[in-house]
Amino acid sequence: MLRAGALVAVGGAAVPLTGCDLFDRDGPEPPDPLEPLVRESRDLAARYRAAIAADPGLTDRLAPIAEAHTAHADELQRVIGRPAPSGSASPGAPTAPAGRNALLAALRQAERGGRDSAAKACAEAPGERAALLGSIAAARATHLEVLR
Repeated sequence: MLRAGALVAVGGAAVPLTGCDLFDRDGPEPPDPLEPLVRESRDLAARYRAAIAADPGLTDRLAPIAEAHTAHADELQRVIGRPAPSGSASPGAPTAPAGRNALLAALRQAERGGRDSAAKACAEAPGERAALLGSIAAARATHLEVLR
């Protein structure tokens, strides 16, 4: 009699747990910690493209950096393992400041912020993501050298 009661109690306890678990799976997946870096990488690429449009003489210098940021965004999205959220509002095309010096100064400032956020994400990431994030932080540091 006690064994039967114990089995009913265990079985009864398992059913609600399983049922609750089913409801938890119906909601949206929580955001991945890499999603802000994906958006930042896409924003940086757009800033470089806007700078090139404002000063085509900088194309040889800036186009490879824009391409690197796009590649970083694509790889981060791949690591996240799901497509970018659909219908997410993307900011309009960034405007580039007038004058080459102001343009490069604005890119340096954005790149410094990007380097810092990538380094922070690297320090906080699990091992399987740290190498990628470290590479992105290092690339952003080299971009600063190109912008001198």
